[in-house]
Amino acid sequence: MDQASRNQVATWLLACCALIFAMVVVGGVTRLTHSGLSMVEWQPLIGTIPPLNQVQWDEVFHKYQQTPEYLKVNHGMSLEEFKGIFWWEYFHRLLGRSIGLAFLLPFLYFVAKKKIDKPLMGKLAGIFLLGGLQGAMGWYMVKSGLVNNPHVSQYRLTAHLGMAFLIYAAIFWAALGLLFPQAPHQPDGKIQGLHKFSTVLTCLIFVMALSGGFVAGTRAGFTYNTFPLMNGSWIPQDIFLLEPWYLNFFENLATVQFDHRMIAWLLAFLTPLFWFRSRKIVLTMRASLYCNLFLAMLAVQIGLGISTLLLVVPVHIAATHQAGALLLFTISLLTTHELHRINGTF
Repeated sequence: MDQASRNQVATWLLACCALIFAMVVVGGVTRLTHSGLSMVEWQPLIGTIPPLNQVQWDEVFHKYQQTPEYLKVNHGMSLEEFKGIFWWEYFHRLLGRSIGLAFLLPFLYFVAKKKIDKPLMGKLAGIFLLGGLQGAMGWYMVKSGLVNNPHVSQYRLTAHLGMAFLIYAAIFWAALGLLFPQAPHQPDGKIQGLHKFSTVLTCLIFVMALSGGFVAGTRAGFTYNTFPLMNGSWIPQDIFLLEPWYLNFFENLATVQFDHRMIAWLLAFLTPLFWFRSRKIVLTMRASLYCNLFLAMLAVQIGLGISTLLLVVPVHIAATHQAGALLLFTISLLTTHELHRINGTF
């Protein structure tokens, strides 16, 4: 691939990343506004067209009225109120379909024009298949809230969120590889150590995002709304209330929130240490900038998390917190890729 083709493909991939970023934010708002169960059918093609007249709205609303969420939570909801939650879920699904087209059509064009080499072609085809699986996972998640319990499974929600992060990371990393190929540097032990440190932090941020999925899925953010203590204690007394013990990490609200806090505390300790080590090494201007942004964004994200907790999960702050998680993940990927590149270890 010549550099012009690499830049074109990278621009397309970054545009896809921007759409996925928007998808994650809209998905967060959809969950926070309890809109995710408003569409009770999965129609990948027909579902693109929303209700266009009163008869169609009445039909869609009638189907919703048969669901556990309406019967147990929203009984008596008016059609106008239903439209308020319907549009969030509709837009979320429409954005997902748009991402599929925004990825597939340019991919076919670049393949036809021979602007993508075979190794990258295989990777991108795999990403597209993973995106299709993500759509199915989204419906599998919604289905869990349409039978008996009017809440989606926290396991399925976390899997759906985790897959979004992985797809985003795969596309973003591919774009960075096209824009910033390997530098002609000799491997350096100090940079290699910093690169490993950055990789660990990136994985830890991903784990924190997954723990945030469990917080969202169990609604654990509406409990223990104090900081730094959890209702007067560093460690809640009911942290191992459930049997068998391992269920506490996924279903006990106290444990789920405690785990999320502990990962944040760990990042709050390790990231400044990483930044301090980066100041002791001669890096490229771009690598130094990324290390600085890494530390700054972690501070912003922790502030958003504390605000979300203390204010009892207001929609606008909680959605910003979710966006912040993906932005922090993005900066960690930038940092890791640049350190990987300048260390000459591709």
